Amino acid sequence: MSDAPRLRADATALVKELLARLETADVRELEVSAGDLRVRVSRDGATAATASSAPAAASGAPPSGAPATGPGMATVVTAASATKDPDAITAPLTGIFYRSASPQSPPFVQVGSVVNPGDVIGLIEAMKLFNEIRSTKSGRVRRIAAENGQLVRAHQLLMELDPA
Repeated sequence: MSDAPRLRADATALVKELLARLETADVRELEVSAGDLRVRVSRDGATAATASSAPAAASGAPPSGAPATGPGMATVVTAASATKDPDAITAPLTGIFYRSASPQSPPFVQVGSVVNPGDVIGLIEAMKLFNEIRSTKSGRVRRIAAENGQLVRAHQLLMELDPA
């Protein structure tokens, strides 16, 4: 007897539950994996349910394209603008935003600082890893929207730039 009808029913129930949570929670996307079942729902209108026997995922290997990180290793993340404002730099992931490397260190950038593509503008701590956030644009910092130690969501405004 095939497991397909059971798997389809499990996926449908999981999608319904995730969509209900997505409506009430302040998140844009949820993804859950249970055994061979992986379900991802997104507030942007794209809903996907995938049932697969993914040996790579089951073995704990990182998905292709994912950075290989170990304990204490940081990932370098580039802050891309997801808003319509071409002068905005937004958070590429959800986590705690830090303006400096340590409490005793000066901030990476301040209002009035000039940044170039690739310059570190802050850190985001996610899952106990500190991710360097690098600018993808050049300009002079007009406003810093995220406070030091503040939880930021993916695509939330971090800072605004004046074109250089």
